[in-house]
Amino acid sequence: MKRIKYLILVLLIFAFMCVTVNGAELTLNSKSACLMEASTGKILYEINADEKLEPASVTKIMSLILVFEAMDEGKFDMNTPVSGSEHACSMGGSQIWLEPGETMTVNEMLKAVIVASANDCTVALGELVAGSEESFVSLMNERANELGMANTHFVNCTGLPAENHYTTARDIAIMTRELHKHKAVYDYTRIWTDTLRNGEFGISNTNKLIRFYNGATGMKTGYTSSALYCMSATAEREGMGLIAAVMKAESSDKRFADAKKLLEYGFANYSIYVPEEIELDNVKVLGGKKDSARVETDLEDILIEKGNKNKVEVKVNMDESIKAPFEKNTKVGNVSFTVDGKEIANYPVVTCEEVEKITFSDIFLRLLKSSIAVR
Repeated sequence: MKRIKYLILVLLIFAFMCVTVNGAELTLNSKSACLMEASTGKILYEINADEKLEPASVTKIMSLILVFEAMDEGKFDMNTPVSGSEHACSMGGSQIWLEPGETMTVNEMLKAVIVASANDCTVALGELVAGSEESFVSLMNERANELGMANTHFVNCTGLPAENHYTTARDIAIMTRELHKHKAVYDYTRIWTDTLRNGEFGISNTNKLIRFYNGATGMKTGYTSSALYCMSATAEREGMGLIAAVMKAESSDKRFADAKKLLEYGFANYSIYVPEEIELDNVKVLGGKKDSARVETDLEDILIEKGNKNKVEVKVNMDESIKAPFEKNTKVGNVSFTVDGKEIANYPVVTCEEVEKITFSDIFLRLLKSSIAVR
């Protein structure tokens, strides 16, 4: 009897530790975690997601955002040569042992940073963008503020231990989503092994999920003795992208296990519904120089619970008319999406043009044209 009771107790504990299909609880090793859907930015799961912790090399996600944005602005390109400064080459931790004055292209340095987490190349790229690491870090904090990362403060661009250098799992997910917009980053994050310096220096990806998790696409790992094991992991299946941020796991294996558990939870419970294009009739205009106005709506992907795609219902609600004058983008209705009567998304219908109020002169000209046509 005691053995039976013990077996039942073990089974109950195991059941509690497992992921529930509809999403009640996950048991994670990490101190903090956050799961986000990439296209909508919706948070699917969180544990202590706003606790300020050291991010270690996950810091480099923000560094990479600024590098890619600088390239988008035309400040340099992938073939631009970058020389290692004395300061960049003095970095400890993960590195490719860049020599002062050694030159590599932006492409090569990005590979070193993203695949091998090279601190020396991260600083060199920061100096290319802003002139110095200090100025670059100021830009990092400004960008974090713009993105709404309310609990983040950077002291360096590498993630090496420093007082007052912190972020949160939620903020990591936010900045990962921003980097996700720069699709070129995935040319590097999917690399498993590669070489630098004309094949003489081998590098391997610090993100083991790339090789061992179905759908993994990136993004960045981190470790220091004080931060412990952190990461932001991205994956995609069936058109849905997920971002899993974990912080302060006790070991590398537990970090990857937690990230996989979060991703599996997301893929098991959610999917993306892509709305079909809707044809909208013009709206009638009262007292305007035009009798009607074109309208439009901007539909976005909708996050839904798994298995509900065939239950989605669409309803267009439009005003019968609109009184002139009005500006472009004036709301005249909405498109709502529901599942089992519960609204899951709502998008405004707006005018594509402005319409001025009709004047006496306009009325006179219309009457004149009408009389001429009758003759």
